[in-house]
Amino acid sequence: MLVAAPKPEDAPRTRAQPLSEIGCDSVGMPCISLAARVPVPRAARAFYHCAAACYHEAPMGRTAGIILIGNELLSGKVVDANAAYLCRELRALGVDVRRIVVIPDEVDQIAAEVAQFSGRFDVVFTSGGVGPTHDDVTIEGVARAFGVPVVRDARMVEVIQRFSGGNLNAARLRMAEIPEGALPMMGDGLVFPAVVMKNVYVLPGVPELFRQKFEGLKEQFRDEPFHLVSVFLSVGEGTLAEHLNEVVRGYPELMLGSYPELANPEYKVKVTLESKDRTYMERALGDFLARLPASVVVRIQQ
Repeated sequence: MLVAAPKPEDAPRTRAQPLSEIGCDSVGMPCISLAARVPVPRAARAFYHCAAACYHEAPMGRTAGIILIGNELLSGKVVDANAAYLCRELRALGVDVRRIVVIPDEVDQIAAEVAQFSGRFDVVFTSGGVGPTHDDVTIEGVARAFGVPVVRDARMVEVIQRFSGGNLNAARLRMAEIPEGALPMMGDGLVFPAVVMKNVYVLPGVPELFRQKFEGLKEQFRDEPFHLVSVFLSVGEGTLAEHLNEVVRGYPELMLGSYPELANPEYKVKVTLESKDRTYMERALGDFLARLPASVVVRIQQ
């Protein structure tokens, strides 16, 4: 029997890990694995240190990690569309994405990242490597991460048999292989199950299929929402840096971001204030605005 996706209130809950157990980059910011680091301007480093302290003090509710798998991503043959989509969707659900990695189609690397992510985040999503061809090795990597064999699942065979009209060849039967102990999970509108191993959701790399799978499962991930306000300003970050530092020091549970716009005729910087506590966010907003001349505020968007 295929397993239905749990309702949000029934989904297993674990708390987030403190960022001190997750790791930071060279300027103290939460880690996102990248092939190359972008140099941080000296004037911004003090702010980034304060922002990092804010994250250390205030791990959010449910956390997520995303593992993108595919040689084609690392070689530039294919541009990933799944991470940006998933980050937006999870944020709207109240889930805090803490890390994204891109790795090749190699079983050992998949196993290492899945094992690390599974222990570090509440929920993990993999993208790619689940087809019937030689380079689709994600299932094997996930199985190795949990120290279990890959088995052919009778429930998956039944689904594949229906899809193929009974024409089961070796390639199609490979799609029925899952880590031992994993669950084929159905969700709203899904015609083919997603494979779920503990807190790891194995999703396809094709963007249309990836979105279809996630849409069918997403309600089980819903958490307390984030409350966000954006302030658009006509002055640059050099003018704002000390004000931002003061706000972060005064509101250590606030997520504060500063995003310059070099070619926007309307504003120079967008500042975002975000928290799961609306009242706390609004107090921080009032404090920030009180530090600025009213003339530099272009608009405020909630």
